[in-house]
Amino acid sequence: MQNQFRQGDVLIERVDALPDAPLTEVLADGRVVLAYGEVTGHAHAIYPEAGVLPAKLWDADAERFLQVMERTSIRHEEHGAIPLEPGIYRVSKFGAGTQREYSPEEIRSVAD
Repeated sequence: MQNQFRQGDVLIERVDALPDAPLTEVLADGRVVLAYGEVTGHAHAIYPEAGVLPAKLWDADAERFLQVMERTSIRHEEHGAIPLEPGIYRVSKFGAGTQREYSPEEIRSVAD
């Protein structure tokens, strides 16, 4: 089973459990938004399936965690969907200039 996933400037890493720190659920417009793109405003998000959100996003101090209850996928307008199995994942977002991509013209910063 894969334990790390990357979609643009978002890194998702499978972990064993939610932390012991106080947790606050993060809600956004009927979907779970992991991060917004810095350039386009597009979202890395999980959408309801059959009217039910299959995951919850938690703030835990300076970190965020995704709790996936049912198999789902993270979608973004400019990237392929990333399927996720039930479990707990740490979510990290990297600022512009952190991740690079190759193009024939140049190596450039990733921008969503």
